[in-house]
Amino acid sequence: MSVGASKLMEEDIEFSDEEENPLNGPSSEEERKGWDLFRTKPPKDTTGSLASAATVKAFSKIAKVIAYIVTFLIFITGAVIAKGTLLFMTSQIKITDKKPDVQHGYCSTRAGREIEASVSMEERVGWVWAIFFSFVVPELFMWFRSTRICLFRTWRKPTGLEFLILTTFDTLHVIGLALLVYLVLPNLKVVEAVMLTNCVCLIPGILKIFSRFNEKHSDRTRHLLLTADGLAVVAQLSGLFLWAAIGWTASNNAVWILPFSLLLTSFGWWENYVDKDSPFVVIKYLGGIKENMKSIRYFSYMFLTVWKVLLFFVSMLCIDWIVVGSVNHLFDYFYVAFHEHPYNVTEVQLPDQGTRMTSPVTGSTGTVTQTETLIALPNTAAYVFCIQAGTALACFLAGKFACKIRIQLVGFALPINLAVPTTITLLITFCGLRMGNACYFSDVIPPHLFFECPDGGYLLATLTNQHAWAWVFWLISQAWITAHNWTPKCGRLASTEKLFVHPFYNAFLVDQSMAMNRRRDDDVEVETEELKQIDSTDVELSQKYGYDKPIDPNHSDSDSESSADSVANKVNPTDYITRIYTCATMWHENTEETVTFLKSIFYLDDDQCARRLAQQYLKVVDPDYYEIETHIFFDDAFELSDEDEDEMVVNSYVKMLIGCMDEAASFVHQTNMRIRAPKKYPTPYGGRLVWTLPGKTKIICHLKDKQKIRNRKRWSQVMYMYYLLGHKLMELPISVDRKAVIAQNTYLLALDGDIDFMPNAVQLLIDLMKRNQNLAAACGRIHPVGSGLMAWYQMFEYAIGHWLQKATEHMIGCVLCSPGCFSLFRGKCLMDDNVMAKYTTKSSEARHYVQYDQGEDRWLCTLLLQRGYRVEYCAASDAFTHCPEGFDEFYNQRRRWVPSTTANILDLLGDYKSVTKVNDNISFPYICYHILLMVGTVIGPGTIFLMIVGSWSVAFHVDNWTSFWINLVPIMLFIIICLTCKAKFQVFVAQIMSVAYSIVMMAVMVGIILQLSEDGWLSPSGIFLVFTASSFIVAAILHPQEFWCLPCGLVYYLTVPSMYLLLIIYSVCNLNNVSWGTREAPQKKKKSDNNAEAAAAAMAATQKKNKGNALLSFFQQTSGNKPEDEGSLEFSLAGLFKIMCCVHRKPDNGEKHQLICISESLTALNKRLDTIERIINPNFNGPRKSFSRGGSTRGSIRGSVRGVPVASTSSATDSNNLSAVNEMEDNDIYEEYNDSDSQSSEMIVMKEERDNLVNPYWLEDKALVRGVVDFLTGNEIQFWKDMLEKYLYPIDEDKAEQAKIAAALKDLRNKSVFTFFILNALYVTIIFLMTLEKDKVHLNWPLGVQYNVSYEYFESPSWPTVNVEMTYLQLEPIGMVFLLMFASVMIIQFVAMFFHRFGTLSQIIATTEINSCTKKIEDVSDDAYLEKNAVKIAKEFQQIKGEDDHYGVYGDYKRKDHVSRRQTIHRLTESQKKPQFTGNLDSQFRKRIDSIAANVDMNDPAVRGRMSMRRDTLHKMVGRRSTVLHEMRRRSSVAFQDNNKRRSSMAIAGTQEEDSD
Repeated sequence: MSVGASKLMEEDIEFSDEEENPLNGPSSEEERKGWDLFRTKPPKDTTGSLASAATVKAFSKIAKVIAYIVTFLIFITGAVIAKGTLLFMTSQIKITDKKPDVQHGYCSTRAGREIEASVSMEERVGWVWAIFFSFVVPELFMWFRSTRICLFRTWRKPTGLEFLILTTFDTLHVIGLALLVYLVLPNLKVVEAVMLTNCVCLIPGILKIFSRFNEKHSDRTRHLLLTADGLAVVAQLSGLFLWAAIGWTASNNAVWILPFSLLLTSFGWWENYVDKDSPFVVIKYLGGIKENMKSIRYFSYMFLTVWKVLLFFVSMLCIDWIVVGSVNHLFDYFYVAFHEHPYNVTEVQLPDQGTRMTSPVTGSTGTVTQTETLIALPNTAAYVFCIQAGTALACFLAGKFACKIRIQLVGFALPINLAVPTTITLLITFCGLRMGNACYFSDVIPPHLFFECPDGGYLLATLTNQHAWAWVFWLISQAWITAHNWTPKCGRLASTEKLFVHPFYNAFLVDQSMAMNRRRDDDVEVETEELKQIDSTDVELSQKYGYDKPIDPNHSDSDSESSADSVANKVNPTDYITRIYTCATMWHENTEETVTFLKSIFYLDDDQCARRLAQQYLKVVDPDYYEIETHIFFDDAFELSDEDEDEMVVNSYVKMLIGCMDEAASFVHQTNMRIRAPKKYPTPYGGRLVWTLPGKTKIICHLKDKQKIRNRKRWSQVMYMYYLLGHKLMELPISVDRKAVIAQNTYLLALDGDIDFMPNAVQLLIDLMKRNQNLAAACGRIHPVGSGLMAWYQMFEYAIGHWLQKATEHMIGCVLCSPGCFSLFRGKCLMDDNVMAKYTTKSSEARHYVQYDQGEDRWLCTLLLQRGYRVEYCAASDAFTHCPEGFDEFYNQRRRWVPSTTANILDLLGDYKSVTKVNDNISFPYICYHILLMVGTVIGPGTIFLMIVGSWSVAFHVDNWTSFWINLVPIMLFIIICLTCKAKFQVFVAQIMSVAYSIVMMAVMVGIILQLSEDGWLSPSGIFLVFTASSFIVAAILHPQEFWCLPCGLVYYLTVPSMYLLLIIYSVCNLNNVSWGTREAPQKKKKSDNNAEAAAAAMAATQKKNKGNALLSFFQQTSGNKPEDEGSLEFSLAGLFKIMCCVHRKPDNGEKHQLICISESLTALNKRLDTIERIINPNFNGPRKSFSRGGSTRGSIRGSVRGVPVASTSSATDSNNLSAVNEMEDNDIYEEYNDSDSQSSEMIVMKEERDNLVNPYWLEDKALVRGVVDFLTGNEIQFWKDMLEKYLYPIDEDKAEQAKIAAALKDLRNKSVFTFFILNALYVTIIFLMTLEKDKVHLNWPLGVQYNVSYEYFESPSWPTVNVEMTYLQLEPIGMVFLLMFASVMIIQFVAMFFHRFGTLSQIIATTEINSCTKKIEDVSDDAYLEKNAVKIAKEFQQIKGEDDHYGVYGDYKRKDHVSRRQTIHRLTESQKKPQFTGNLDSQFRKRIDSIAANVDMNDPAVRGRMSMRRDTLHKMVGRRSTVLHEMRRRSSVAFQDNNKRRSSMAIAGTQEEDSD
């Protein structure tokens, strides 16, 4: 290998940053002088998303601590009570000699006697049925879940053999459970029975042994594990036969059924303990069935649940027929068993006092003296059944919740292993208390019922029994068999199917069933040894070394689906890595908004770099690792150049973006930074700027020239969808299976140019995507940022919109709009049919302009929903965006939103049949919900109008008609203004009316209070008002972080008429206006265009002035004379009229003639310049280049190709001979041209020939001159050309077509206004007239009835007559209907909000880490510490902050920076001597690692405080880095050698072809 190649490989291995160093160092000219050392340090960012993240973090830690405690208590309490109530039920059904044989001590106060209560057959029947119903509850849940999924989601039928195997296992399990609860447990003492529940793991233990052989362990470790497995199986076998042998008696031969019942019961948990990779054929086959269960489970269990219930019912009948001799009593006594029924009480006289105190109740040798029949309380068995079913369900839900939020150790594994010991302890205690005093639990438990307590009933007697010692081994064996519960590997908020093999629990053994149903094989896809850098994959190697991997043309999707094994072999583990493309659309953002957006990108860069370094150097698998690349699509990014009006340069907004880059980086890294100038790329659509950030991620800014590519946001979205998903993904030289996996894990993060968010917000959206593979889009909680009344209004509006509306859509269906300011889209879903391709549809109808272009985000979501995908809302993912602060800007924004929202929802509702059929998440009730909302939106203005009319009437004491006309007149005037006047005047009038209506709303508030004082709080309006206000307050309490939005509700209330009446009218009446309306800025134009426009404006003003001369103007115009005409003979009378004879044109003053001459001269000069250009450059075929405005004869000829400037020579004979000159030189080139016709020579500026893909003029812009020029590949250039030609070419401004579209939009506006006006007029008229005639047509409101009592006296001495008159509140029927409609919508939203808040709380807790809940650092191994804190360590080591501080990275800056100790002069002096940091985050990480490995003293308290790690841990980390570098050297060497071999073979092949030619 050559020296150069070796050096190149070594630089690549050591990750040299010389080529793409993102940070600039000071040049020699930029070194700071001694007088200029004073610094401006970036302030600490404590606002926006950063402050919100800190608040949420503090709150979430408290919530997680509470979650630990609550889930643990609910789980263990539910498990103990469920198990205890089951044993209570089984204690009442023992049968001996075909008769109930259950006696319990009865509460008695007679001295020397004890009373025994016997369970009657009627009582026993109730408990038998209660046990059956307990079994049915989880099976019923499973049936409902299976049916729902089979109706609304995809499923697959099992094969006959698969269904037979499933039926066999479930049949054996159900028979075992029936034998256990109806035969075995009733014949055991309660403590023995609960111990026996640890012996149901035999089959899982055996299967675990056979599945152990495929695990990757050393031989020694495997032998130890197999030995432990064998001992666990032996312990389980002892439970099957030990008690059967010891407890057998002639009268208790039912105990021999115990082994069979436990064995058959354990068959129910086979699925979790088989493996398809097992070397044993049977286990391997069962493992294959287990894999198929993901698709066949719910179809199978739609029938198996019914079969299991029927089988358990038949087993119950058979067992009762065997032990009782009949089954008729189960049906004859069914009704009586759950109502009042008799039981016998027998009085027993003991021999003496001592015997009475020490003898057990049952089996005492006392003498029966009296028997009495008593009546039992009804429904006792039903109550116990409800307790058992409820606590078992609570236990299951708590355990599942603990697994979802990743607190499985404390909330799941620990209580599972403590459930049985806790139950035994409590039962021994209860039995002891009851034996000491038979009346102890008489207030809680019926006196004739209790557990079947052991003989003696005390703790010491039970613990000395050999069964108790054997139980310890059973408990340990169960813990070993379910040891996987202590090492969970599931993702956050994983679905139930990913957490549990069987999605529900067993009612009788809830803790054991959950322990053995918790999946053992939920490993992550990428293992540590499989971690590779992206540049080592096939794709990147092909780009790096210049060869492509051939694609199999015969490979297809059908081939990939034919064999799961082949797919697994072809898909690379790194294909599952999350890839995020952040795609921001920018236009006219200001400096503050741009800096805010860039800070978010720098935070992402810092986070991604830390995760990459943790995997790259520390060999730690980070489940949250992602790759990211930022793309900015800048609309209308070019403007005319000041130096040359015929050339385009980047506009001021692009220059502002470039200038904000350093400021944003300094904010994030808390030190002054200078990002290296971007690379410049000429492109077919305009240009491209590429920055490399400190974390080595890239910002790629696409500069759109509106003369070359379509403008506006929707077409920018089309750009990045086709570029990132079409070109960069689908054209990769890899197999289709890999493309499918990559597309599934590729996401587009749609952003606006003013968004503010943290990396955690993106991670929360990714969690939702990973949880549901059919999730196409997810949006976060958008917080408006701004100041002023309009911003306050939007804060409350956004709050209730997210709290209620979006949360409801998420819970009962799908979110209809994922806003483009902060949303995550899955690439695979966007690539589906009728999504991306349909999104490129050019607007051809009036409706399209409203639906497609005005509401592009909502339309994209509508397309996804119509394809069956889901859209969700994540309230925990916070993002902040700047909102309109001015009234006019706000109205124009909503003028776009209101029609587009309505159009898209109507589109979805109109297609509801196909949508509900295709989309599993959209149901007909959800469609009805949105129909109610749409009706409320349409009649909303009429409702507000009626509210104002009624409140005005009450507040100002005027009659209804007067109030009606007073409020109707201004509304009608505003409608007329909106239809006839310009938009600016409309908004101005709306603003004035909004202020007036705000004052009216205060009167409305007074009217409402007066009305409530008259009608009472139980009136419909009072109830509605209280419920609305309460819902807002409760919602704010449930969102404590956003509680400060609640006071803004006052502004919201005052602006209700403006926003729900005037704004709706303004939006409908301006439906034909499809301009953007916000962030508008004047376009820069040529001077000639400006002069022409100024002249046209002046002429128009003059004409307007002349027309404004009233009567005189009329006479002048009607005379037929023009201002430039005059007559040879003229006379007039007082200026009233003028008579001209021999009319002719006035002689002008010469100015106009001079302008015409100048114009003709310029035209001739341009023609001559064309001739000169063709003479000098015969190949010239482009548009003519005009001369420079800088002077008449002088100019500069400059250009650059690949960053090298070029200029023409002075020779006129060889114009193609170009020589390179220095880029910074500004020498003017002159060239003479002899005009043979005029025989004169003149100096003419010759301009360089330009190619838009080689040397466009904008590359020479002063703001970009420091950047390096690079070029796109030919493949990408061709892609953009094809893309522009097919989808993105600018739409021609055809005057006729534009007029046609304008007419169509006006027609659509007129129809919409007419429909809107008619519907509201009818609604207002009907409701208002019915209100006036309320006495005749009304409904009586049942609440708030007023009583009027009167006394009528007749002749004395008779009693007076009392007359009671009830006055009901009267409601018009239609008003009542709409009131109920609005109330039902609010109730739905309020309930849905509660459920959504619980889901949000779960997500927040799942992502929160509490260090205090983990072990101390000294108690954790080095590897364990690195595994847990790898990302945190990487962030700590890669920090750039402090590199230019006096105290360095490890200095205690806070302690020494007190104002009294501040060494200002020393800092300034040392900052001059210390070179500026010029590396990146990678080099900073390596620098600190190397310094630790070399000479860092870990005994230094400052270093220990900074690093919080032991010396051994740090050296372990350094060792891991060395291992990684060694492996990468080896891989790179192999790859480089293979590349050389390929190149050599290609060169030989090329030589042979030439020789053959």
